[in-house]
Amino acid sequence: MIGIDIEEVSRFKKLIKDKKFVERIFSEDEIKYCSSRKNSVQHFAVRFAGKEAVWKAVNNKIKNIVITDISFKNSLSGKPEVYIKNKKIKNIEVSFSHTKAIVTAIALLKS
Repeated sequence: MIGIDIEEVSRFKKLIKDKKFVERIFSEDEIKYCSSRKNSVQHFAVRFAGKEAVWKAVNNKIKNIVITDISFKNSLSGKPEVYIKNKKIKNIEVSFSHTKAIVTAIALLKS
């Protein structure tokens, strides 16, 4: 199964100013990572797109998950790894890409 999502960065400029939104959607590690980046808005936006892509890829395969159950941590090489309910999921590959205006993410659930 494949999931994909695209988001406009400008939408997140306003959203990430809302601390409650950020804390509800992103894990502590994601908040630390994104906040430490030069273009933090892009990083928050692409991780949100990643959550949407993973949710689409696993929909009907993993029961009872919501977007806030999905998070990402970077491997030593920098590659994002998928976690669902704080458990690393090895059979889902993700790829993130972004420009100043647009972010996209794709997720592949391997069988």
